[in-house]
Amino acid sequence: MQTLEIYQSRWAMELRRPDGIERSDAQAFEMVAKAGYDGMCLDLGASNMTAARATLPLFREFDLGCMINAFPTTIEGLQPVLDLAIEANASYVNIIGQVMPFTVDEGVEVVKQWMAMAEASNVPILFETHRNCITNDLFYMLQLMERVPNMPICADLSHYVVDREFWFPLSDDDQALIRPILERADSFQGRVAGREQIQLQLNFPQHQKWVDQFRQWWKEGITSWKKRNSSDARMIFLTELGPPEYAITGADGFELSDRWEESLQIKAWVEDIWTNT
Repeated sequence: MQTLEIYQSRWAMELRRPDGIERSDAQAFEMVAKAGYDGMCLDLGASNMTAARATLPLFREFDLGCMINAFPTTIEGLQPVLDLAIEANASYVNIIGQVMPFTVDEGVEVVKQWMAMAEASNVPILFETHRNCITNDLFYMLQLMERVPNMPICADLSHYVVDREFWFPLSDDDQALIRPILERADSFQGRVAGREQIQLQLNFPQHQKWVDQFRQWWKEGITSWKKRNSSDARMIFLTELGPPEYAITGADGFELSDRWEESLQIKAWVEDIWTNT
């Protein structure tokens, strides 16, 4: 039986409030476990390896799975993350590669080298669709995927909505550019973006057109994943609503919505999509 696991991001549990109030890691892990999440993702773009390693006992204490977001700045820089993934028994390492060649030919070689390193370490990896990294541009990414047919993908479509400044409603041509990502993705990340903003509040009326678009994309992606994978396969969906400056704040520096409640809202949507596809 195919299974869905929903993870929350440790980075997304940060408050970054102007009054300095912040959750401890223990509080964050407890909240995530009590809310029924299956795991937590460590984001090495938001914390260093030492801080990430210090959380490993919390994964065991709260019986949560682990995923790691990696930002290697060199080819060799991936190896310490793979070693951490082995130590943490991580489900995946999502690569947001800071090695960014200009040509697709060069990019193919980078992807292949990281894939070979991961295979040698026996660590599952994904290449996340993300700005400011090797997958920054949708056109470049589509060419990488064509040249490396076994390149595994984690789809965070929010980055491409902003990167390409898609108009709403999306044209048939723009939808056709997104479709190969949906048909290839092994994992998905949950955030709603608009043409000019990476993270929109889910319940503001003016944002509902984009909320509907992302929910439809997640449905298409999950439907495709189920058709492509074996009867005992597992899919991980990561809710990842980032703190300020991802989250929009008012003049007082406080956020305009409750990100934790919005994370739970996305979690419920995805569970419903999974059950009904």
